[in-house]
Amino acid sequence: MDATLPSDLLALSLLVFVLGLKHGFDADHLATIDGLTRFNSRQRPGLARYCGALFSLGHGAVVVAIALMVSTLARHWQTPEWLETVGAWISIAFLFALGLLNIHAVLRAEPDEVVRPVGLKGRFLGRLARAASPGLIALVGALFALSFDTISQAALFALTASQFGGWQDALLLGLLFMLGMLVTDGINGFWISRLIVRADQLARVASRVMSLVVAGISLLVGAFGVMKLSLPGIDAWSDGKELFFGAAVVAVIGGSFLLALRLSRTRTVVASLSR
Repeated sequence: MDATLPSDLLALSLLVFVLGLKHGFDADHLATIDGLTRFNSRQRPGLARYCGALFSLGHGAVVVAIALMVSTLARHWQTPEWLETVGAWISIAFLFALGLLNIHAVLRAEPDEVVRPVGLKGRFLGRLARAASPGLIALVGALFALSFDTISQAALFALTASQFGGWQDALLLGLLFMLGMLVTDGINGFWISRLIVRADQLARVASRVMSLVVAGISLLVGAFGVMKLSLPGIDAWSDGKELFFGAAVVAVIGGSFLLALRLSRTRTVVASLSR
């Protein structure tokens, strides 16, 4: 399973951190953090700003626990070869579904309406999706980690870390993955809390740009995953480039956020001058 991951601990650590950044941009994360932030924005605006950070802390705690457990069992248990393949196909299915759902959300939104990201996992949380305390918000994040794709990803880098030593390296990688999520999810939660208080051109344009970019990235990454699994030539070409691909996804989404801000400000200036 670890053939495609770096054999150097420093390079592996950097890759895992970037994967955490990328994981924080998952459409399910964005949709759930959006819902938690909106629910708390009126009665507990101070808590609303930190919904993304609390969510990622709970999510990351489970990832760290899985990494430690897998690294401990690695000496006595061999991971089946089918685990990575099945996990990859499940992730691809989720990516296509999330991409199409978010495009649909943008197309059906009214011109004066802020587009909210669409997720899948959040629909099964029931009342927990309206958590109003730090502990419950962290619990929501922890429940999100109990999915096959997240578990298989944590197991993959934990098994890779076992070649460098014991549980300490797995713990390091788990914490780096959580730190990456904490950066993106924390910024996302804070940004949403700012957009909620201003239902203006900035909120409308920014929400559309971000939703379309996240949807497009989901579809592209899903399509590339299908090609890797179906075409040995593509799989061989992409081997060893995981860090580049992860950084590219983070850069594109981060750039889209800056573009959304620039577009909204430009339109606001034009509208004020026309008056």
